[in-house]
Amino acid sequence: MSRHVDDPRAFGRVAVLLGGTSSEREVSLNSGSNVLEALRARGVDAQAVDGIPALLEALRAQRFDRVFNILHGGDGENGVLQGALEALRVPYTGSGVLGSALTLDKIRTKQVWMAAGLPTPRFARLVVGEDVRAAAARLGLPVIVKPSCEGSSVGVSRVFSAVDLDAAVELAAKYHGEMLMEELIEGQELTVAVLGDSALPSIRIVPKGAYYDYHAKYVAEDTQYLCPGLEGEPEDAIRKLAVQAFKAAGCAGWARVDVMRDRKGDFFLLEVNTAPGMTSHSLVPKAARQVGIDFQALCWQILEMSMEGAR
Repeated sequence: MSRHVDDPRAFGRVAVLLGGTSSEREVSLNSGSNVLEALRARGVDAQAVDGIPALLEALRAQRFDRVFNILHGGDGENGVLQGALEALRVPYTGSGVLGSALTLDKIRTKQVWMAAGLPTPRFARLVVGEDVRAAAARLGLPVIVKPSCEGSSVGVSRVFSAVDLDAAVELAAKYHGEMLMEELIEGQELTVAVLGDSALPSIRIVPKGAYYDYHAKYVAEDTQYLCPGLEGEPEDAIRKLAVQAFKAAGCAGWARVDVMRDRKGDFFLLEVNTAPGMTSHSLVPKAARQVGIDFQALCWQILEMSMEGAR
């Protein structure tokens, strides 16, 4: 359990790590500026740091005591940052090396969930030169094609016809790492934030367009977010599943678990985001507000979990 903190001075000097060089840089800058403002409003001695090299230089100069990581994607979420901070014995928010590295890789996360008996859509791992049509035939159209190690819906295509497969693969191949072809689950799109050991209310996402893409996430003002997304037993079930998925993947602190619910009412785990967005459109703050946790209090609680014994 994390230590309860009343005095902001107990956190010491906090680096809010944002920006970086991943495909999610702009979102991270937005999230980070919001977190920085919230922490300062609560009296925390916090400063923005753009990217890991700048952070390591500042830590070597002993300018910070802990790190609030809001560096989306890339080395901010793949275990590289976490390993460096562990080596330097600098406390930080979010998951450790294992949970971060595992969950940024969607393929290996699904393999762990399957081993734990947790539901996730059927999939094929695509390597260079793979017969994508054969993979699509095995899974059955429609499918989703996406990079295994990107977030924010970057490089994702929905494929309903075989003639669109090549374009989907070409787009996903622009990004680092393996490609994932996944059975497309048609139904309700939901997400569940996990804070500490418990799940916040689910959110059902209803985009105006065909699906919840980058534009719907960060630009559009007409995407609907229903919170809680479900009621009664299904709501209890999705929250329980999210916590199971979080723990099975070795996560800690906070994260957001994305889930599909098919037309029969069955749940399918999609992925975990260990440094979720904290923008005006982001989902973790929306879920927190539903249970009376405002944005400043949410940032404080996340930072609190970086105290000794949290991970």
